[in-house]
Amino acid sequence: MSTGFEIAQLGNSLLRQKAAAVADVHDAEILQIIELMQNTLAMTSGVGIAAPQVRQSKRIIIVASRPTPRYPRAPLMEPTVMINPDFEVLSKTQEKDWEGCLSIPGIRALVPRYQTILIRYTDQQGALVEARLSGFVARVFQHEVDHLEGKTYLDRVQDNTDIFSESEYAKLVAVG
Repeated sequence: MSTGFEIAQLGNSLLRQKAAAVADVHDAEILQIIELMQNTLAMTSGVGIAAPQVRQSKRIIIVASRPTPRYPRAPLMEPTVMINPDFEVLSKTQEKDWEGCLSIPGIRALVPRYQTILIRYTDQQGALVEARLSGFVARVFQHEVDHLEGKTYLDRVQDNTDIFSESEYAKLVAVG
């Protein structure tokens, strides 16, 4: 397993594979993957990461909403490791908002996501957790779960005119 902080980039085949379920949250390999994900995310201004982004095809994500240069208005929450995450849509309403991805640098896009979801995952101690998410954190969760399904946010874009370079996005946000 790599110990570096290199994030898999768009075009890497692992980003297009469905990740394998985790059978034992206490397995040494799983603990190593989680540590690699935590260390990698800490070196970025991202708000989440999925195991395929660190070249590990396992159903593990970390949601770590926090204000960063990339997401200055993000709410603050503790980084949360979620193993075998899943969700149920509580509100069929979708809203388009800006997303970017550590695996797709230099690009932002308006992506439709469900506003309110019920999530389920196993925590690092092996307990099943259920919670209701809405808004930005629900968006991050859905974005990271997409990685586990072999999808990127660009697969969700409804219109190519909703895709912007990072520099044009920055100009738009500065005006708005």
